[in-house]
Amino acid sequence: MESKVDKKAAGRILTERVEDVIERESLQKKLFSGKRLVVKLGADPSRPDLHLGHALVLRKLREFQDLGHRAVFIIGDFTAMIGDPSGKADSREPLTREEARANAETYFDQVGKIVDLEKAEVRYNSEWFSKMDLAAFLPIAANFSLRRIMDREDFQKRIRAGGEVGLHEGFYQVFQAYDSVVVKADVELGGRDQLVNMLAGRELQKKVGQPPQDIVIAPLLVGLDGKQKMSKSLKNYIALTDNPREMFGKVMSVPDSLIFQYAELAAFFDEKGLKEAASLVKKAPLAAKQDVASRIVGLYWGEGAATEARRAFEARFSRHGKGGGAYEERTGFSGFSNLNDVVLLLGGARSNSEARRLISGGAVEVDGVVIKDPKNRIDFSKAHRFRIGKKGFFKTVPQ
Repeated sequence: MESKVDKKAAGRILTERVEDVIERESLQKKLFSGKRLVVKLGADPSRPDLHLGHALVLRKLREFQDLGHRAVFIIGDFTAMIGDPSGKADSREPLTREEARANAETYFDQVGKIVDLEKAEVRYNSEWFSKMDLAAFLPIAANFSLRRIMDREDFQKRIRAGGEVGLHEGFYQVFQAYDSVVVKADVELGGRDQLVNMLAGRELQKKVGQPPQDIVIAPLLVGLDGKQKMSKSLKNYIALTDNPREMFGKVMSVPDSLIFQYAELAAFFDEKGLKEAASLVKKAPLAAKQDVASRIVGLYWGEGAATEARRAFEARFSRHGKGGGAYEERTGFSGFSNLNDVVLLLGGARSNSEARRLISGGAVEVDGVVIKDPKNRIDFSKAHRFRIGKKGFFKTVPQ
């Protein structure tokens, strides 16, 4: 089915918040032809939360959807039982089918915050893999070279470090590629970390006689640690299910150097908004970060919730900036320390066990965010505000 094409909007899909397109000329021709394309995006339910990094590609899927294309969101409940090995130093802990399916059930409300589910096609890849016997799988696997799979940089890095690569991990690429064959994808969306898997889908389609999918590569959003991509496994993410105050506080904990990236890739400011954000970052980074945090919360919880979250954040810090609740400034910190040690160094606890109890009990905040992991690493190259219990307020300044 073909329809009239909004070429300006179609052109933006290939340029706005896009790192690369494979093959750009091919996809542009398809978009301008008016053909209704099948646009695939997959996510493994390794944990029950989707995060702002997922939101970036989900929003790209919505852009295709708004132009009339068929959005196919594949929940990898079968592949989650293997686990995506991309970039991993060790094999993932396998999930049971029940665990994967339970996590997947939480995805609908989260995806629905961005994608129009009434017009989208949601598929579980267990639909086809759970029914496939070995005799059907072997001809599919025969299209893949074991040498090419093992030449992957992440596998080679693991081997050089003395680690092992499980045979089942090599199958992950095969399974994800076959998803593209099943839905006959014209386009697949994903981050740079998924490129090997997406290219495998493209190659498998060629070998089985289907037109190869084009690939839209989205930028990777850096996580709360300020260094690595936002990831569920790295626990440096802002979940779409975080309540408004928690989401606001986590955005405020992002390093100042990432404010503009979050304005573009998480808050989705338009061109005018990005120019204003760039100017404000130089003059008043805290205000710029609050604007970004408000916009992000507003996208998922509404403007009223964003206003209330900002008010609560400002009230907490202004209250603790006066009188008996003032922050006590501490200097001399550098490098990295785990939160348990920091609580002890600040005098917030008299023993390791007391520090762990305070942290796990939710009595410790770092930059307005409750942290319950005693091993959470604190980067002292930047200033931090700590609340320990009801009366301990400290500000650390880089050495």
